[in-house]
Amino acid sequence: MDETAKPLRISPQISIYADKHNIFHLVQSLLSSLVIDQPEDPICYLISLLQRSSSDIPRVMVLGPPAVGKHTVARELSAELRAVHVTTDSLLQDQSELRAQYTLPEQELPAELLVRLIQQRLNEIDCFNRGWVLEGIPQTHLQALSLQQAGVLPEHVVMLEAPDDVLLERTQGKLVDPLTGDVYHRTFIWPAAAAVTQRLEKQSRSEKQRLADLQRYRCEVTGLISAYQHVLKVINCDQPHTDVYQQVLAFVRTRRCSKTPRILLLGPPGSGKSHQARLLSEKFKMVDVCCGQLLRSVAADGSVLGEEIQTYLDDGRPVPDSLVLRVLEERLSRVDCSCRGWILHGFPRDLQQAKSLQESQHQPSRVFLLELTDDVCLERITLRATDPVSGERFHAVTQPAPSSEVQNRLRTRPEDSIHTLTHTLSQHRIHTAALQSVYPDAVHIDADQDPHSVFEALSSRLTEDTRGHTPLN
Repeated sequence: MDETAKPLRISPQISIYADKHNIFHLVQSLLSSLVIDQPEDPICYLISLLQRSSSDIPRVMVLGPPAVGKHTVARELSAELRAVHVTTDSLLQDQSELRAQYTLPEQELPAELLVRLIQQRLNEIDCFNRGWVLEGIPQTHLQALSLQQAGVLPEHVVMLEAPDDVLLERTQGKLVDPLTGDVYHRTFIWPAAAAVTQRLEKQSRSEKQRLADLQRYRCEVTGLISAYQHVLKVINCDQPHTDVYQQVLAFVRTRRCSKTPRILLLGPPGSGKSHQARLLSEKFKMVDVCCGQLLRSVAADGSVLGEEIQTYLDDGRPVPDSLVLRVLEERLSRVDCSCRGWILHGFPRDLQQAKSLQESQHQPSRVFLLELTDDVCLERITLRATDPVSGERFHAVTQPAPSSEVQNRLRTRPEDSIHTLTHTLSQHRIHTAALQSVYPDAVHIDADQDPHSVFEALSSRLTEDTRGHTPLN
């Protein structure tokens, strides 16, 4: 095999050290800064970054619908943190041609243009030294993804929220100071100085325009939440402004603990482990490690170890734990698992395997147990079949084959027969109690519901951990 084609691996000792001290997060931040600033002397630049206390440099986004109070919160937060307050208007301040071309907020800036303007602004020395608060940026999911790809990664994202009727009421009483651009309201926020009160102007937007602005935001909010879910806090703004601001400030002052997730999914056959692992992998960017697929992949690679594993697969015998652990440890030591984390399923199946995994350098940080009765497991599995051409698995009820051609070539695996399944489920029940003794903190999830509901239950538990600034382990 070509040595250059071998996957990069990180020793378990280095992986544990790096995870303990947030090394991967630090490297990501340094690389992001290099991409943004592109210094002529990258070594000196990185040294200066390391000498700074990164926890004191705020990188905050304040998002929310029109009239929710983004401007006031961002302005006060910038003053409190001594960070640079960046708005779309300020980005276009010296761009007369662009200001004439784009009428805000009716026209949002194209993602490519926004990224270029943001990079230029964050490259300036004040943002570099003091940090920044982006107000209302990004506005769309596409803009968010473009900013992430360009290395603009916030430490905290505040999403202000309020019911539509409250927002529309606020837009009707909204007033702007033409001198400073500060926003006030007759009921919610009123200036203390009489001089400011006298020069306030009412915005000239019609009710139709206000409704269009709000609808445009509602179409994008789900994508924005998805893009920043790990650093996001949603705050209800249908309360006094002082209370809202104190919640924002408390969140921004909380350091985010970035730990590499190592997730273990347990559950009986048919509980949906593979499906949920794929969904969680896509959402949280973890590596999906299915033990069965991994063994088959190694068996097919032509290596000595693969040939040894293939003999067991051909005979229908279980692969010895010693070989399984060798394969798993090699896979979990690769740089993608070390940096992004992993979600493992299909192993361990019994007490000895669980102890062996705990004694390795790859202990899971979170364990989820999908619970399902034997009757439902049998119903689910006996109705599923595999396409020998694509390898894709279908189910007669929940995921039928897309065509009669595919349906006709589907095959049921021998291990999915009722007789074999009954024995497998019986063994699973025996081993489950022992596994729970190894993982007493495992989170139990009801898998007897639609896959989306199970996914939401799993996802919310992981999101709560990161939003609550609690390490996954």
